[in-house]
Amino acid sequence: MSNDRDGKGDGLSKPGLPGREAAAKPLPRRFYKTVEVGPADASGSRTILLDGRAARTPGKRELRLASRALAEAVATEWDVQQTAIDPATMPLTRLVNTAIDGVEAHRADVAADIVKYAGSDLICYRADYPEGLARRQEALWDPVLAWAADRHGASFEIASGIMPVSQPDESGKRVAEAVAPLDTLRLTALHVMTTLMGSALLALAVIDGRLTPEAAWEAAHVDEDWQISEWGEDAEAAARRERRWHEMQAASALVRLAAA
Repeated sequence: MSNDRDGKGDGLSKPGLPGREAAAKPLPRRFYKTVEVGPADASGSRTILLDGRAARTPGKRELRLASRALAEAVATEWDVQQTAIDPATMPLTRLVNTAIDGVEAHRADVAADIVKYAGSDLICYRADYPEGLARRQEALWDPVLAWAADRHGASFEIASGIMPVSQPDESGKRVAEAVAPLDTLRLTALHVMTTLMGSALLALAVIDGRLTPEAAWEAAHVDEDWQISEWGEDAEAAARRERRWHEMQAASALVRLAAA
C-alpha cells in the first residue's frame, strides 16, 4: 500500500480491507427472518444469530464480538436489510469481517504498514506558500506533533514542499509501541483511518481521544479545503470525499463501540 500524501489512500488498497466486495456481482438475497444477539459465552463474547444460527464472515468464521454494544450495532445492520443484503449499507459488519478474516492473522503486517505511514506522515510536509495555507497547516498540525512527542515520545522532523525527509528511527519505534497493544478491532480501525487520511499520527490521535474524528478529518484536508476555497469544488471529488468520510465515521464508531 502506498502512502500518497497528495491524494490520500482510500482505506481500500489491499484485499481484506472493507469495500473490496465485487460490485459487479448481484447482491445476495436476504435468507433469514430474525436477527438477535446471542447470549455471552464463557469469554463474554456474543454471536450474531440469524434465525437462531450464528452469522459468519466471508471467511466462514463465526461473527463473534466481545462488546455487546458493537454486537447490537452489527445486528441492526443485518436486521435493516430488505430483500437483498447490501454490504455498502453495513459498514460496521464489513470492518468486523475485515478484522476477523484479514487482520487477525496479519497483525504484524498491518501494524508495520501504519508505522510506514508515520515515516512520511502527511502532517510533516508543509507548504512554503501561500502564507495563509502555511499558517493553517501550522495551527492544525503542530499541536498533533506536540501531542505525539509528549504522549508517545515520538518526535518528527518537518519538511517544506514535497522533498522527502528521513524521520528518526526512534520515532518509528515509538509509533510501533503505541500500536502494539491495540486489539484486532482497534488495529483495523486505526489502519483504515490512517489510509483514509494519509496520516498515522492523526489516526492515533483519534484512537487516543486527542482528536475527534471530525477534527482529524478537517486537519487531513487542509490542503484540499484551501484549493476549494480558491478554485471551487469538483462534484466528483466531493462525492468521493463524502464516501471516504462515511468510512472514517464507521472506523471511529468501531473504536467507540468496541470499548463500550
